[in-house]
Amino acid sequence: MTEEVTQTETKKERKMTKTTFAEVLNNSKLMVTGLQANAEAVGKRGIDAEFTAALNTTVANLEQLNSEQETLKASLKTKTAELDAKLVTLNKMYSESRKVVKLAMDQTRWLEFGISDKR
Repeated sequence: MTEEVTQTETKKERKMTKTTFAEVLNNSKLMVTGLQANAEAVGKRGIDAEFTAALNTTVANLEQLNSEQETLKASLKTKTAELDAKLVTLNKMYSESRKVVKLAMDQTRWLEFGISDKR
């Protein structure tokens, strides 16, 4: 009876833990290596050299796409920092412009500058 509980708990634990991208990639590489090393045995069950080659190509394509994605993430991080810096500059300039308009212009004309304040 305790064996049944242990097996059930193990199945639940496996479902709860998510396989990471790195684990999937590593397991797939190991699978390709194993399939290549045991081509005759797995060939009897329907996995031929063509399938193994397709799996290997898919793994290589996935690695390439991941590399491209990581490059894009790094680029995005740089662009985001650049954008944030420009936004800070813009906010300072807008605030200064707003102050000047409020001092220099009559309140009735503030709407021309997008200022909807009452005072």
